[in-house]
Amino acid sequence: MKKLGVIIVIFVLAASISACGGDNNAPAKQNDASGKKDATNSATETADFKKLGDEPLKLSFYSTGATFTDVEFEAMIAGPIHAKYPNVTIERITPAATTTPEEVLSTHVPDIIFGSVQQRVIRTGVYQDLRELIKKHHFDESRLKPIGYDYIKDITKGKGDAVLALPFNINQHVLYYNKDIFDKFGVSYPTEKQLTWDEAVELGTKLTRTENGIQYIGLVVDNLTGLGKSLGIPYLNRETGQAALDTPEWLRVFELQKKIFEIPGYVAQDGTWNWTRDHFMKDQNIAIRVSWLANMVGPLEELRQQGVEFNWDIAPAPNFSDQLGNTREAQIHSIAINSQSPHQDEAFQVIAEILSDEGQRIIAKNGRVPAIINPELEKEYGLEIPVLQGKTVQNVFIGKPIQEHFIHPYESSITIRLTEAAEDLAIHGLDVNSAIRKATDAINKDVETLKTTIGQ
Repeated sequence: MKKLGVIIVIFVLAASISACGGDNNAPAKQNDASGKKDATNSATETADFKKLGDEPLKLSFYSTGATFTDVEFEAMIAGPIHAKYPNVTIERITPAATTTPEEVLSTHVPDIIFGSVQQRVIRTGVYQDLRELIKKHHFDESRLKPIGYDYIKDITKGKGDAVLALPFNINQHVLYYNKDIFDKFGVSYPTEKQLTWDEAVELGTKLTRTENGIQYIGLVVDNLTGLGKSLGIPYLNRETGQAALDTPEWLRVFELQKKIFEIPGYVAQDGTWNWTRDHFMKDQNIAIRVSWLANMVGPLEELRQQGVEFNWDIAPAPNFSDQLGNTREAQIHSIAINSQSPHQDEAFQVIAEILSDEGQRIIAKNGRVPAIINPELEKEYGLEIPVLQGKTVQNVFIGKPIQEHFIHPYESSITIRLTEAAEDLAIHGLDVNSAIRKATDAINKDVETLKTTIGQ
């Protein structure tokens, strides 16, 4: 019966996943009012961490969909943990591309689970409540950035006061640009000044053209879902689950997307309109792409290790003129423990080590924005990732990321409707109001089906 229960949890989980200075052995404690460390707690934490012991220990790690390359896994987790605790090995579960999550999870019980926070995944019961482990190891939750931890606690409402995950990093948006394309067409590079969307569209128009048979695209924004993150707006009503697109905010987003699609030469003669990361990195025909840090930096480093490099840099993500100072939603990549893991105590000690000052310094140096409050770490951002050397990495921290909208349990199942709406705008000639109505109707029909198959 226990095995059957695990399989049921696994099946539901898989259905919800879709496709984004030294310290001691324990997490650093906040100073008290006198500026002194809590020596008693520090000693206790050190003793707790020594419980990892000297016996060989293997922990398994599984990523539920967020971009996290093998290079990043080794640099940020497996390598540093093994270096500090030579008896501890963290092995990544890396299925073949054609392997489904159901197939992976039916034969593995990963100890540590990494990914973006999804309520539907949490509701399966796959995540262990961490409260007792937090208390046992004296983990200082006040060190975590509110934009990350508050979001996790908000999305896990309905589970009482349970703590089902901790933030690993804050995934922010930036503007990536190909300097070679700017040079080719004699256009000045973006600077540290945050552009308005109107300015970005004007710049993109200058860079959208065909030369020597190559079609260059000036501005790619991850379509409607990407633009919606400029305003932090939900796709679905939090209470009813119904489509939430009929709003002034979504109208602005649809109108801007339509404007970008109407740039002469944006839509290819063969009908290609959905320009992706590979077009920027591999084909190198995209001048500007506004996207996540995690979605690009790790893959760009992997590409560099394969011998493929080009001349690119970073600028702040644009926004609407009345939203300047904000960039886009921050996606929270979390780290959690499987409720079926036989090594929950050891797994938490590893997670606490990753969230220590030194652990977060390692992820900052390797191109991820830390989840802990320590401004000094921003100064070390990207220092150990070769692909970021010479880049204007300080632009990552210009503008304030906003908290991610509440991800409804049905959201991953209905985002296809926003892709279809973008296609309607790009190549089917629909006006924005018609596209919104069509997407709203399709989403609401999907929701009725989801209510019967998934529940509310």
